[in-house]
Amino acid sequence: MNTNPYAMHANLVVRELGKPADAFTKADLVRFIMEHDIQMVNFLYPGGDGRLKTLNFVINDAAYLDTILSCGERVDGSSLFSFIQAGSSDLYVVPRFRTAFVDPFAEIPTLNLLCSYFDKDGRPLESSPEHTLEKAARAFTATTGMEFQAMGELEYYVIRPDETAYPAVDQRAYHESAPYAKSNDFRTRCMHLIAQTGGQIKYGHSEVGSFHQDGRLYEQNEIEFLPVRVQDAADQLTIAKWVIRNQAYREGLDVTFAPKITTGKAGSGLHIHMRMMKDGRNCMLDHGKISDDARRMIAGMMHLAPALTAFGNKNPTAYFRLVPHQEAPTNVCWGDRNRSVLVRVPLGWTADVDMCAKANPLEAGAGTLKFDTALKQTVEIRSSDGSADVYQLLAGICVACRHGFEMPDALNVAAQTYVDVNIHAQENARVLSRLSQLPDSCVASAECLLLQRRVFEAHGVFSPAMIEGIVQQLRAFDDATLRRDIEGRPDQIAQLVERFFHCG
Repeated sequence: MNTNPYAMHANLVVRELGKPADAFTKADLVRFIMEHDIQMVNFLYPGGDGRLKTLNFVINDAAYLDTILSCGERVDGSSLFSFIQAGSSDLYVVPRFRTAFVDPFAEIPTLNLLCSYFDKDGRPLESSPEHTLEKAARAFTATTGMEFQAMGELEYYVIRPDETAYPAVDQRAYHESAPYAKSNDFRTRCMHLIAQTGGQIKYGHSEVGSFHQDGRLYEQNEIEFLPVRVQDAADQLTIAKWVIRNQAYREGLDVTFAPKITTGKAGSGLHIHMRMMKDGRNCMLDHGKISDDARRMIAGMMHLAPALTAFGNKNPTAYFRLVPHQEAPTNVCWGDRNRSVLVRVPLGWTADVDMCAKANPLEAGAGTLKFDTALKQTVEIRSSDGSADVYQLLAGICVACRHGFEMPDALNVAAQTYVDVNIHAQENARVLSRLSQLPDSCVASAECLLLQRRVFEAHGVFSPAMIEGIVQQLRAFDDATLRRDIEGRPDQIAQLVERFFHCG
């Protein structure tokens, strides 16, 4: 009988070592490398553009392997981040052992590890993406006594040569099955590979977007993850994008995470779900209802929502998605089950009904395990998209949720920004009329961040250099009136889309 509790784990390193990834040691990885004839090690680390960079090592001998795992290596920070000057650009990248996975694309057996950045004095780089998120998570726990957990909904389009067999209905591909959806097999292959890298996946499905353009078929897909520590959520989303792009390249397909690729068709978001955990209990609920602590979390996001776009909506096409009458938010409000609000409280398993027994009569009264369905309750922020820097975005959301606990009027803010789908539309209209709006451009987003920067810099989370760098990047787009200027000009919109097609 196999006594390894991780015998079914998709990540080969976890499965073979028989322990969770956060328990990996250097000795564990050395043993795995030797026993599995691993011949190369790759360091992966996010740059200022949000994409993973790669440094390859050939394993010459045991001493060299020990050196790179212990000391990391030097990199040129000025080529990775715009806020670092060439005169003082040397940084260290040091691997985080818990992120180890076998490279599913390498012909030569290779072990990949995500890295953290350190400065010349051996301290974590204050402005690095992953350290900013680490600081945000620590500050949240110090303030609230709870652990902040998150998961992402990763939306993207798969583009392939057009075909006429079993055509899908334009913009009606939600959860569509094959053969009407042509990209389902590609998505499941990507999910399998993401799981091998350690990604904790909830499910995948075809999304609403499907259309034909210029002899090509565009199909929208989504992969949703399970809630984990917010630091791990960022790692998993970043690796998942890397996997999807690599697999698409291998299969001769194209993919894009761009927020908008043509007018009148569904854009792709990066919705983030979150919950607060303490002693194994989900603190989002209180006797089956959204708790006051969850309302404080939501209030913080309501207050800082305009500035959060600086992390989650990083190029001009993002603001072509955030327009009225779409399933993307424009008003700063929240509600239950409402997909047009900024923060949505999804349908929860709060009815205390055994639906499994109702669907499967043989299970009724058979001592069926009673699941703690309260663990499944999250809230979801819907403004961000694939242009986001995932680490900055999750750090910003974490700061906003912590800020809600520091706001003396948080519960009142939550009450004032709530939109009830069950009340009369006219009454909701009165609520909407007093709500603030999300920015409509990168330039406007930069100004919002400047107005609220002190909250993000509090507790030493976002460094002033990172805030200044983000503001400069956003202002450089000079898009204050762009959305209005090129409305109804498809050629100019197409040029903009092409420029940012491979964002994030």
